[in-house]
Amino acid sequence: MEFEAVIGLEVHAQLLTKSKIFCGCATTFGAPPNTQTCPVCLGLPGVLPVLNRKAVEFALKMALATNCTVAPESVFARKNYFYPDLPKGYQISQYELPLAEHGYLDITVDSHSKRIGITRIHLEEDAGKLIHSPSRPVSFVDFNRTGVPLIEIVSEPDMRTPEEAVEYLKGLRNILLYLEICDGNMEEGSLRCDANISLRRPGSAELGVKTELKNMNSFRFVRQALEYEIRRQRALLSEGREIVQETRLWDAAKGQTFSMRGKEEAHDYRYFPDPDLVPVKVDAEWLESIRRGLPELPAERAARFQTEYGLPTADAEVLTSDKALADYFETCLQDFPQPKKVANWIMSELMREVKKEEAGIDAVQVTPRALARLLALVDRGEISGKIAKSVFDEMAATGKDPEAIIKEKGLVQISDTAALEAQAREIIAAHPKETADYRAGKTKVMGFFVGQLMKKTKGQANPKLANEIFQRLLSE
Repeated sequence: MEFEAVIGLEVHAQLLTKSKIFCGCATTFGAPPNTQTCPVCLGLPGVLPVLNRKAVEFALKMALATNCTVAPESVFARKNYFYPDLPKGYQISQYELPLAEHGYLDITVDSHSKRIGITRIHLEEDAGKLIHSPSRPVSFVDFNRTGVPLIEIVSEPDMRTPEEAVEYLKGLRNILLYLEICDGNMEEGSLRCDANISLRRPGSAELGVKTELKNMNSFRFVRQALEYEIRRQRALLSEGREIVQETRLWDAAKGQTFSMRGKEEAHDYRYFPDPDLVPVKVDAEWLESIRRGLPELPAERAARFQTEYGLPTADAEVLTSDKALADYFETCLQDFPQPKKVANWIMSELMREVKKEEAGIDAVQVTPRALARLLALVDRGEISGKIAKSVFDEMAATGKDPEAIIKEKGLVQISDTAALEAQAREIIAAHPKETADYRAGKTKVMGFFVGQLMKKTKGQANPKLANEIFQRLLSE
């Protein structure tokens, strides 16, 4: 039985303000528990919150970057529920009148473009963090995160596959990084994602019963959780059973979701306007000044890479898919202005190291300036491309400069014509059959001769010169 998935994402991004959204407490990650709190973020009696203007500015940047319509007036509301990490007994958020609505983000999956609608972007405060003891039935609460400013980005249910959901999430993260308003660290919780997913018959306008998925702190887990949930729901529907509306948690160790709470346990949040906070008014002048200050965004940078550097569309999209990667590319070009060669090395050798480190490009020990010097050595014929790859591996492992590695290992390319010619004559003499084949018109055997010379010189022979020598000697 055929079904299609209907997926929507709710993404929370912690904003990189120096202080919390309604008080002056610091937002630094990793401080000792409960050292970054005050009566305001703890909700003690008699305190009054004061809105952080920078948090609003950051939220407006994201709204403009995702093509949203910004409301001239938005209102903060109290979202009432009890949980140990929520000291006030309510969370200050936005409900009926959010900061921005009706945006979109274009994604590309398997060379096909698709527009994902964004329902709304609103500001809210984060809750604290519960820490569960592994040895005792005890939990601890750290209120340092309480009051850290968040934006919640709610998508339309426009995604149909886990791949589309991951590309949308990656696209949002990339914009947040380009805007420099969130560090995008999913493992530390500064970027969090919940997914709503249901199945329906293809072509049906009616949505199926949805489940909400939580606890997915990486792109890989988002994909795996959605894939599992699609299989689970498809199996139930194929057996004629009903889907239960519930919240489910992703268990990465077991590779499956499990029920957290059902519909009957859903909260009635009893939203009402926060009486301590005035409406947020965004005038046209302020909004326009923020628009003028927006940086070059991923799509714009990809277009520039194509026009300015002559890169293919696919290369430009890969290089701009991460701000740090795009910055690395352009820094490398400052010392080695050959865009396509730099792009090829970044997308092959460097990206392999990035995936190996699993900590982003900053963890790779090869700096852009060092890579530029390595490519210049190849370009000048001092080392071959094959040797350059082994030098790159050593650079990534040790952080050493390419020149030092080449000197230590004696890897300088051999371009002495007389020395190479002597060895080439020996190879020709030792392989009469291949020599006869070449002279009979089978020119593909040239690769064999050059390969033998490279083997004899441990990869240090200048390949261009080697080809020229063999062509001359075999034509005698």
